[in-house]
Amino acid sequence: MLLSPSLLAGDLADLGSTADLCAAGGADLLHVDVMDGRFVPNLTFGIPVIRALARRTSIPLDVHLMVEEPGRLLDEYLEAGPSWLSIHWEAADHIDRLLQRIRNGGARCGVALNPSTPVEVLGDVLPQLDFVLLMSVNPGFAGQAHLPYVVDKARRLHQLISERSLSVVLAMDGGVGEDNIAGIVKAGVEVCIAGSSIFGAADPVAAMRRLKNLASEA
Repeated sequence: MLLSPSLLAGDLADLGSTADLCAAGGADLLHVDVMDGRFVPNLTFGIPVIRALARRTSIPLDVHLMVEEPGRLLDEYLEAGPSWLSIHWEAADHIDRLLQRIRNGGARCGVALNPSTPVEVLGDVLPQLDFVLLMSVNPGFAGQAHLPYVVDKARRLHQLISERSLSVVLAMDGGVGEDNIAGIVKAGVEVCIAGSSIFGAADPVAAMRRLKNLASEA
């Protein structure tokens, strides 16, 4: 299991130190939520912040675009330095074209699905993906409660990927914590994105290590 702490739940006034904290906790990726106030009702990080983070840390950046018209600034996001980049199925009209642009830009390409979007919509595009990001909360805000039915979505998608012998990685974002990470990993999820369960803990470094241990024991 790869652990990708969500910077949205960290110290927004000192993202550099938050990244250092993640490195100390053994984070494999850093999850960067980009919100435009239109696709979701919140505003967060933009291209200059991603560029600054890429210079500040050696941890690969996992950038999640929660924006309308993801193709409009896609090249600029890619130039900022993400290693993984996902766009929302619900926001993309020409998803094949966008996925190719992400791959051509040097990042692993992924599609994110809102909780109510069935995984079966990805059937035709799965071979083009490096990963799928399953949202287990409705996107827009940190600290929401995990929606358990999304774990069943992960099981279904994992089975579909296995039946077709594809190498698509499953990620999950939303309410991931010590009480549910084992079940999430057992369902086939390989990248766990966690925010409040890490940065809301008294010792975020210890919290990251506990999450990784619980996942490895699942």
